[in-house]
Amino acid sequence: MLFVGRVGSLLIKMVVSICVANYLGRAGNGILIGGTVYIYFFSAVATLGLDQFIVKELHQFPDNSNQILGTSFWMKVLAGILCVPLIYLAYMIYPAKGTPYGYVFIFSIIGIIQAFNVIDSYFQSQVQSKYIMQVQIIGNVISAIIKLLLIYFKMPLLYFVYAYSFDFLLLSVGYFFTYHNKQRNIFNWTFNSKLSRKLLKYSWPLMLSGIMVSLFMKIDQIMLQNISGLKEAGAYATVAQLSEAWNFMPVVIVTSLFPAILNAKRDDATRYKKRIQNLYDLMVYLSVPVAIIITFASPLIYKLFHHEYAYAAPVLSVHIWSGVFVFLGAASGQYLIAENFNKLTLIRTGFGAIVNIVLNLILIPHMGMMGAAIATLAAYASSTFFVLVIPKTREQGIMMLRSLFLLSLKDRLIN
Repeated sequence: MLFVGRVGSLLIKMVVSICVANYLGRAGNGILIGGTVYIYFFSAVATLGLDQFIVKELHQFPDNSNQILGTSFWMKVLAGILCVPLIYLAYMIYPAKGTPYGYVFIFSIIGIIQAFNVIDSYFQSQVQSKYIMQVQIIGNVISAIIKLLLIYFKMPLLYFVYAYSFDFLLLSVGYFFTYHNKQRNIFNWTFNSKLSRKLLKYSWPLMLSGIMVSLFMKIDQIMLQNISGLKEAGAYATVAQLSEAWNFMPVVIVTSLFPAILNAKRDDATRYKKRIQNLYDLMVYLSVPVAIIITFASPLIYKLFHHEYAYAAPVLSVHIWSGVFVFLGAASGQYLIAENFNKLTLIRTGFGAIVNIVLNLILIPHMGMMGAAIATLAAYASSTFFVLVIPKTREQGIMMLRSLFLLSLKDRLIN
């Protein structure tokens, strides 16, 4: 049900994003996306990397749900408030040329609103994601109608900034009422300082790694905007939107399978290793065919949907392959969590961020959008397979390579 909800939301968002990008044009789209980038940079700070640990805590201690949810909620609210001045400092240090700070400030409020996402974690722990799916689809339909009306009435860019910020408020309201409709009450939530320290102790490496992930997912957008201009950034934004639209899939899959992997770890080491190998295989079986199809279909996609941006089609053909490493990275990330290698998650994503920034500085001045796409692909690949460098995780890197080169499939067919 979680997968159905994400797919429904994806289809709605893709249609609307295409309409908005075509309406705003390359420069306007560049300004809008430039404002959202700073939010991505600090989204990991606003969430504190807590989401997976909230589900884990709720699964282990269901009778303590009000305290777990209340503590997590207020931790996220405080983190979201802290993000507002941090985003301002980031903008002052490295501003996105052409994007006014006023737009960035409006987006920065999102960090506070998304604290209500703890309700999503609650329903995941109860294996009741269908309720979240309903909220997401209804919210995205309303959001789509609003944006399409803005296009119809030819409203200026500022209204789209408000509309994108309103999306998060809409989802939060939906989560609130859904939670209460299930005979739950957020006013029963309580804060526990001891629990907050426990959660932060486990989550801070994931929070920092989330910051690094955000950097190498979005830093190319600002660097391209500042080096090559708004129009180039606006065109590249369509590439990133189309390429990264599928990246929710590994998150949904590993979130659903994580409890089974943890059970295998507890009960049977052989079954535990087999399930992880199967997960890597699944990631490859899903991501590689999509990458192949998009590689050849990208000119047609742009001809049909983004005619003004058609020259970006070859860039999409390169960028889409980063998804293969996103899928494998999401799967190996679950192994690192299961083994309590949270600091290693931080190290490998930090390495990927450094690779991306360095390659962007080298390639963007000479290759523009294509340079940014190559840098992104190299960053994801180097981050995912960084586990090969560490002796205690090298076996996982080899297992991923076996899946990537279909060696595990060959063994399965032979046996």
